[in-house]
Amino acid sequence: MFRSGASGCRIVRLSIAILFLALTALPVFSYVVQFKEQFYRLYHIHYHQYPDDTMENIYWLERAVEADFANPLYALGKITDEEDWEKYRYLFMMHLNLKLVEQHLRLGSKWDKQVAYFYNAPWKEQNIESLQTAETCYNAALHYWNEAKLWAEKANMRKFRFLFLTDLQYWEDERERIATGSLDYERTIGRELARLEKVRANFLAMDENTY
Repeated sequence: MFRSGASGCRIVRLSIAILFLALTALPVFSYVVQFKEQFYRLYHIHYHQYPDDTMENIYWLERAVEADFANPLYALGKITDEEDWEKYRYLFMMHLNLKLVEQHLRLGSKWDKQVAYFYNAPWKEQNIESLQTAETCYNAALHYWNEAKLWAEKANMRKFRFLFLTDLQYWEDERERIATGSLDYERTIGRELARLEKVRANFLAMDENTY
Protein backbone atom coordinates (compact mmCIF):
# COMPACT_ATOMS: atom_id res chain seq x y z
CA MET A 1 0.00 0.00 0.00
CA PHE A 2 1.01 3.62 -0.34
CA ARG A 3 2.30 5.71 2.56
CA SER A 4 0.51 8.90 3.50
CA GLY A 5 0.46 11.63 6.11
CA ALA A 6 -2.14 10.83 8.76
CA SER A 7 -3.69 14.25 8.92
CA GLY A 8 -3.72 14.66 5.15
CA CYS A 9 -5.35 11.27 4.75
CA ARG A 10 -8.04 12.20 7.28
CA ILE A 11 -8.78 15.45 5.44
CA VAL A 12 -9.18 13.75 2.06
CA ARG A 13 -11.24 10.85 3.43
CA LEU A 14 -13.47 13.16 5.46
CA SER A 15 -14.06 15.37 2.44
CA ILE A 16 -14.99 12.40 0.26
CA ALA A 17 -17.28 11.07 3.02
CA ILE A 18 -19.05 14.44 3.19
CA LEU A 19 -19.35 14.44 -0.59
CA PHE A 20 -20.85 10.95 -0.48
CA LEU A 21 -23.51 12.11 1.98
CA ALA A 22 -24.30 15.06 -0.25
CA LEU A 23 -24.59 12.85 -3.33
CA THR A 24 -26.85 10.36 -1.59
CA ALA A 25 -29.11 13.24 -0.57
CA LEU A 26 -29.74 14.15 -4.20
CA PRO A 27 -32.97 13.08 -5.93
CA VAL A 28 -33.02 9.40 -6.91
CA PHE A 29 -31.82 8.71 -10.45
CA SER A 30 -34.45 7.67 -12.97
CA TYR A 31 -32.62 4.33 -13.28
CA VAL A 32 -30.50 2.28 -10.93
CA VAL A 33 -26.78 2.99 -11.30
CA GLN A 34 -24.98 -0.28 -10.70
CA PHE A 35 -22.58 -1.08 -13.56
CA LYS A 36 -19.13 0.24 -14.43
CA GLU A 37 -20.35 1.87 -17.61
CA GLN A 38 -23.05 3.78 -15.73
CA PHE A 39 -20.72 5.08 -13.01
CA TYR A 40 -18.13 6.03 -15.62
CA ARG A 41 -20.69 8.23 -17.40
CA LEU A 42 -21.08 10.22 -14.17
CA TYR A 43 -17.40 11.15 -14.32
CA HIS A 44 -16.86 14.52 -16.00
CA ILE A 45 -14.30 17.30 -16.27
CA HIS A 46 -15.30 20.83 -15.32
CA TYR A 47 -13.84 23.84 -17.13
CA HIS A 48 -12.73 25.14 -13.73
CA GLN A 49 -12.21 22.07 -11.57
CA TYR A 50 -12.32 22.81 -7.86
CA PRO A 51 -11.33 20.27 -5.16
CA ASP A 52 -14.97 19.25 -4.60
CA ASP A 53 -15.35 18.57 -8.34
CA THR A 54 -12.22 16.42 -8.32
CA MET A 55 -13.34 14.48 -5.25
CA GLU A 56 -16.72 13.88 -6.89
CA ASN A 57 -14.95 12.41 -9.91
CA ILE A 58 -12.78 10.23 -7.68
CA TYR A 59 -15.92 8.96 -5.97
CA TRP A 60 -17.60 7.96 -9.26
CA LEU A 61 -14.43 6.42 -10.68
CA GLU A 62 -13.84 4.35 -7.55
CA ARG A 63 -17.44 3.16 -7.69
CA ALA A 64 -16.87 2.22 -11.33
CA VAL A 65 -13.76 0.20 -10.41
CA GLU A 66 -15.73 -1.74 -7.80
CA ALA A 67 -18.87 -2.30 -9.88
CA ASP A 68 -19.68 -5.18 -12.24
CA PHE A 69 -19.53 -4.83 -16.00
CA ALA A 70 -22.78 -4.34 -17.83
CA ASN A 71 -23.88 -6.92 -20.39
CA PRO A 72 -21.66 -6.73 -23.53
CA LEU A 73 -24.69 -5.33 -25.38
CA TYR A 74 -24.27 -2.17 -23.30
CA ALA A 75 -20.48 -1.91 -23.52
CA LEU A 76 -18.91 1.42 -24.48
CA GLY A 77 -17.67 -0.11 -27.74
CA LYS A 78 -18.76 -2.82 -30.15
CA ILE A 79 -18.20 -6.33 -28.77
CA THR A 80 -18.45 -9.19 -31.27
CA ASP A 81 -16.97 -12.19 -29.47
CA GLU A 82 -15.42 -13.45 -26.23
CA GLU A 83 -11.95 -12.13 -27.05
CA ASP A 84 -13.32 -8.64 -27.70
CA TRP A 85 -15.14 -8.84 -24.39
CA GLU A 86 -12.03 -9.96 -22.49
CA LYS A 87 -9.81 -7.24 -23.91
CA TYR A 88 -12.54 -4.66 -23.38
CA ARG A 89 -12.62 -5.47 -19.66
CA TYR A 90 -8.85 -5.15 -19.34
CA LEU A 91 -8.77 -1.86 -21.25
CA PHE A 92 -11.65 -0.44 -19.24
CA MET A 93 -9.97 -1.23 -15.91
CA MET A 94 -6.72 0.26 -17.19
CA HIS A 95 -8.51 3.43 -18.31
CA LEU A 96 -10.41 3.83 -15.01
CA ASN A 97 -7.18 3.58 -13.05
CA LEU A 98 -5.48 6.10 -15.34
CA LYS A 99 -8.34 8.53 -14.73
CA LEU A 100 -7.90 8.00 -10.99
CA VAL A 101 -4.20 8.79 -11.37
CA GLU A 102 -5.04 12.05 -13.15
CA GLN A 103 -7.67 13.07 -10.62
CA HIS A 104 -5.42 12.38 -7.62
CA LEU A 105 -2.60 14.38 -9.22
CA ARG A 106 -5.03 17.22 -9.85
CA LEU A 107 -6.30 17.03 -6.26
CA GLY A 108 -2.78 16.92 -4.84
CA SER A 109 -1.81 20.03 -6.78
CA LYS A 110 -4.53 21.97 -4.94
CA TRP A 111 -2.71 21.42 -1.62
CA ASP A 112 0.83 21.35 -2.90
CA LYS A 113 3.17 24.20 -2.09
CA GLN A 114 5.53 24.51 -5.01
CA VAL A 115 8.01 26.73 -3.14
CA ALA A 116 8.64 27.41 0.56
CA TYR A 117 8.74 31.20 0.43
CA PHE A 118 10.40 32.80 3.46
CA TYR A 119 7.40 35.05 4.06
CA ASN A 120 5.20 31.96 4.60
CA ALA A 121 7.13 31.15 7.77
CA PRO A 122 4.32 32.37 10.09
CA TRP A 123 2.12 29.63 8.59
CA LYS A 124 4.80 26.94 8.68
CA GLU A 125 2.65 24.26 10.36
CA GLN A 126 -0.33 24.86 8.08
CA ASN A 127 1.90 24.59 5.02
CA ILE A 128 3.47 21.35 6.28
CA GLU A 129 0.00 19.90 6.87
CA SER A 130 -1.04 20.95 3.38
CA LEU A 131 2.02 19.19 1.97
CA GLN A 132 1.03 16.02 3.83
CA THR A 133 -2.36 16.11 2.13
CA ALA A 134 -0.70 16.60 -1.27
CA GLU A 135 1.66 13.70 -0.52
CA THR A 136 -1.35 11.50 0.30
CA CYS A 137 -2.87 12.30 -3.08
CA TYR A 138 0.38 11.69 -4.98
CA ASN A 139 0.93 8.34 -3.27
CA ALA A 140 -2.65 7.36 -4.09
CA ALA A 141 -1.94 8.31 -7.72
CA LEU A 142 1.11 6.01 -7.66
CA HIS A 143 -1.05 3.16 -6.35
CA TYR A 144 -3.54 3.59 -9.20
CA TRP A 145 -0.71 3.88 -11.74
CA ASN A 146 0.59 0.49 -10.66
CA GLU A 147 -2.94 -0.91 -11.06
CA ALA A 148 -3.23 0.64 -14.53
CA LYS A 149 0.05 -0.98 -15.61
CA LEU A 150 -1.17 -4.40 -14.51
CA TRP A 151 -4.35 -4.11 -16.57
CA ALA A 152 -2.39 -2.75 -19.54
CA GLU A 153 -0.16 -5.83 -19.40
CA LYS A 154 -3.23 -8.05 -19.53
CA ALA A 155 -4.53 -6.12 -22.55
CA ASN A 156 -1.11 -6.61 -24.20
CA MET A 157 -1.14 -10.40 -24.05
CA ARG A 158 0.06 -12.22 -27.15
CA LYS A 159 -3.43 -13.37 -28.11
CA PHE A 160 -4.50 -9.72 -28.46
CA ARG A 161 -1.60 -8.78 -30.73
CA PHE A 162 -3.79 -8.32 -33.81
CA LEU A 163 -6.99 -7.41 -31.99
CA PHE A 164 -7.89 -3.71 -31.83
CA LEU A 165 -11.15 -2.36 -30.47
CA THR A 166 -11.58 0.41 -33.00
CA ASP A 167 -14.49 1.99 -31.12
CA LEU A 168 -12.13 2.48 -28.18
CA GLN A 169 -9.10 3.82 -30.01
CA TYR A 170 -8.24 6.24 -27.18
CA TRP A 171 -8.00 3.36 -24.71
CA GLU A 172 -5.91 1.39 -27.19
CA ASP A 173 -3.60 4.40 -27.53
CA GLU A 174 -3.22 4.55 -23.75
CA ARG A 175 -2.35 0.85 -23.67
CA GLU A 176 0.27 1.31 -26.39
CA ARG A 177 1.80 4.35 -24.70
CA ILE A 178 2.16 2.43 -21.45
CA ALA A 179 3.77 -0.47 -23.32
CA THR A 180 6.31 1.80 -25.05
CA GLY A 181 6.98 3.90 -21.95
CA SER A 182 5.83 7.17 -23.52
CA LEU A 183 3.15 7.29 -20.82
CA ASP A 184 4.89 6.92 -17.46
CA TYR A 185 3.13 8.47 -14.50
CA GLU A 186 5.61 6.87 -12.11
CA ARG A 187 8.28 9.23 -13.38
CA THR A 188 5.95 12.22 -13.04
CA ILE A 189 4.78 11.24 -9.55
CA GLY A 190 8.32 10.49 -8.39
CA ARG A 191 9.43 13.93 -9.54
CA GLU A 192 6.54 15.60 -7.67
CA LEU A 193 7.23 13.65 -4.47
CA ALA A 194 10.94 14.47 -4.58
CA ARG A 195 10.22 18.18 -5.04
CA LEU A 196 7.59 18.10 -2.29
CA GLU A 197 10.11 16.56 0.13
CA LYS A 198 12.54 19.40 -0.54
CA VAL A 199 9.82 22.00 0.02
CA ARG A 200 8.86 20.29 3.29
CA ALA A 201 12.50 20.27 4.42
CA ASN A 202 12.68 24.01 3.73
CA PHE A 203 9.58 24.64 5.82
CA LEU A 204 10.89 22.46 8.65
CA ALA A 205 14.15 24.46 8.65
CA MET A 206 12.30 27.72 9.24
CA ASP A 207 12.41 29.27 12.69
CA GLU A 208 11.62 32.57 14.39
CA ASN A 209 14.49 34.22 12.54
CA THR A 210 13.24 33.28 9.07
CA TYR A 211 10.78 36.16 8.91
